[in-house]
Amino acid sequence: MSDAHAVLRYEDVRKTYGRTEALRGVSLEVRDGEVFGLLGPNGAGKTTLIRIGLDILRPDSGAVTLFGAPLHRDTLDRVSYLPEERGLYKKTKVLDALTYFGRLKGLSQSDARDASSRWLEKVGMGHVAKKNVETLSKGMSQKVQIAGALLSEPELCVLDEPFSGLDPVNMDLVKRLILERRRAGRATILSTHMMNQVEALCDRVAVIHAGQRVVYGPLREVRREHSHPTVRVRVDGELPELPLVEAITETAEGLELRLRDDAAPSELLRALVDAGVTVHHFEELLATMEQIFLQAVREDPTLEAPPKDLGEPPRDPDEEAAE
Repeated sequence: MSDAHAVLRYEDVRKTYGRTEALRGVSLEVRDGEVFGLLGPNGAGKTTLIRIGLDILRPDSGAVTLFGAPLHRDTLDRVSYLPEERGLYKKTKVLDALTYFGRLKGLSQSDARDASSRWLEKVGMGHVAKKNVETLSKGMSQKVQIAGALLSEPELCVLDEPFSGLDPVNMDLVKRLILERRRAGRATILSTHMMNQVEALCDRVAVIHAGQRVVYGPLREVRREHSHPTVRVRVDGELPELPLVEAITETAEGLELRLRDDAAPSELLRALVDAGVTVHHFEELLATMEQIFLQAVREDPTLEAPPKDLGEPPRDPDEEAAE
């Protein structure tokens, strides 16, 4: 499972809270310049995995490397994190809050302020620079925090539910920012429950369930692996007898042909052409990530039964203080 271009690698990582196993031997890697989808139901272990990768938590066993080396403060400065639990200092002006984030990443005061102003304009929030954070709506605050995560141009950025609270226009803005990072050769980990965004953005994915990796690989290969061979066609006239086809369903978009398990879509297309059928549309239908997600977390036959939850994990002292 090794790749020379991995920016973040987990090898057999395990983590236990009391007698509750949060991670049960997870191995995966995030590569240079890709958008990596880290998926799973609530409580699956995603946040624990992220925090271990950022040295916020330490694993009980296993190894984590960042940019090819053990975790170290200097390399962590090349990473940014947008946690699902949002937080901005409410009485602080927006520009000052972002400048502070830039300073934490090693930027000088002037560079941090310039980058903050530039990123506020980039997310359409330049007009709130001198307003207090507490005056912002949920969606506005979300965009400010996304700007804060990206303003240092990190080589690896972890975005946990970045689309939360955003309308379709601003969701599209965030998608474009993520794709800009890919074009610039920077890696992004995207943790989200919005499977349509995963399909639109991710190069590779992993699904974590009950502390185990149950799905992993390039997005299209994962979708193909979990799909029964099915195609949608639009043709002139009636279809001839097709031994490759098990079932035909008529839909508003055309005819959906379910093939035999041993048949390939290319064979069907060849058979249609050889039979003289005029084909106007031919599309292979792959399982959606939502279907794959549900199958993986509900029906995966290789997954051992998760251990009983024998108590709440110890609380983070910082979270207790915040309350």
